[in-house]
Amino acid sequence: MTKFQELGLNENILKGITEQGFEEAFAIQEAVIPVLLSGRDVVGQAHTGSGKTAAFALSMLQEIQPKRGIQGLIMAPTRELAIQISEEIKKFGKYTGIRIATVYGGQGMGIQLDALHRGVEIVVATPGRLIDHLKRGSIELRDITHIVLDEADTMLDMGFVDDIQFILDLAPEDRVMSLFSATMPTEILRLSEDYLKNPKQFLLDADDLSGEGIDQSYLVIKDRDKFKYLIDFIKPIKGQSIVFCSTKYRTRDVAKFLHQEKFNAVAIEGDMSQHRREQSMGKFRSGKADILVATDVASRGIDVPRVELVINYDVPNQEMAYFHRIGRTARAGALGRAITFVSYSSVGDWNLIKRQIKVPLTDLNQEMGIQISIPDPLKRQAPSRRYGGQSRSNYSRGGRSGGYGGSGRDRNPRDDRGGGRKRYGDRDSSSGNSYGGRSRW
Repeated sequence: MTKFQELGLNENILKGITEQGFEEAFAIQEAVIPVLLSGRDVVGQAHTGSGKTAAFALSMLQEIQPKRGIQGLIMAPTRELAIQISEEIKKFGKYTGIRIATVYGGQGMGIQLDALHRGVEIVVATPGRLIDHLKRGSIELRDITHIVLDEADTMLDMGFVDDIQFILDLAPEDRVMSLFSATMPTEILRLSEDYLKNPKQFLLDADDLSGEGIDQSYLVIKDRDKFKYLIDFIKPIKGQSIVFCSTKYRTRDVAKFLHQEKFNAVAIEGDMSQHRREQSMGKFRSGKADILVATDVASRGIDVPRVELVINYDVPNQEMAYFHRIGRTARAGALGRAITFVSYSSVGDWNLIKRQIKVPLTDLNQEMGIQISIPDPLKRQAPSRRYGGQSRSNYSRGGRSGGYGGSGRDRNPRDDRGGGRKRYGDRDSSSGNSYGGRSRW
């Protein structure tokens, strides 16, 4: 593997990299950094945990000059991912004198205005809040030389395409731009054609949906038995664990149950205030909490190297969501384990996901001698879906509209701005059934 010293990075950046314990570049870093440093645009397809944040961050740190205004812009779909990216850049750029501001919905505008007023060179932003700053003049793009779209497929799915186009139309044409995405749907390719100039494509992990380095297994059980098996699997774990749930209501109940069982758990879900979300993530990242219970809204923004186990308490509602979830373990070449609980009503959804997995899966029913008896009406094949779709849930909450499969989304696509304009990717909430409608990621 190539050492970072061989990639043409300056001494201040190398010092920050060394302090983080890195010497050799991962494949995507080795491929992308020299191209971005040469001034050419990049389209990169890479699965989560492959090191793409450093790939675009290090090249940006190399080219940007301190005290010359905002020169770098990074857009991310979620608050958690934006915060994670900023923290990584701050570590790598510790000795460069380059300052970073993170702007996202849910945090008070005053905090962000203060940071911008002090002067920054790189802004990491969610699209909705970035537009708020652009409209009030607290951020200007005239000096931008580097732009990154991270997790572009998620931004597409969350309905941010119009916002991204609005922002890019305001930026100077003479800039270096990179786009990173785990998948490359037609809309992402069209976006790259419209806004990137002769980009170099790196499809390093285009076919890697295996979750290499992750011991993957599944257990088909009745929904009411999930609590029991959750405790059985988590109790022996010495490192940290993440439990992914399908809805915010389920997340709250699982976290409450773990607290009752004396586990040190924190939760993240869409209705929590930004302060509480940051507080939960801070405890988990620092190791003060052993278990994180989360919805898919957080699955792209969790980068904790000590995660030993991921449990899919519910089968995810999209095939790609499965790989993003399990990618929270086995980070940066480490080993990890992922277990999926499959309720009887989710067998069809799980069978669709299993077809995409290219490594052997462990059938825990067979290994543990657990018999299953699925009623005939549930032995159906769910329709193929990739960016959403609906299925029914067999778990309902008395007195709560929508139950555990309620159609309410965990997250407003506008971050904090609740705009009434219907945009790309939005759904008419009246079109879904009130029981069993999938929440979107």
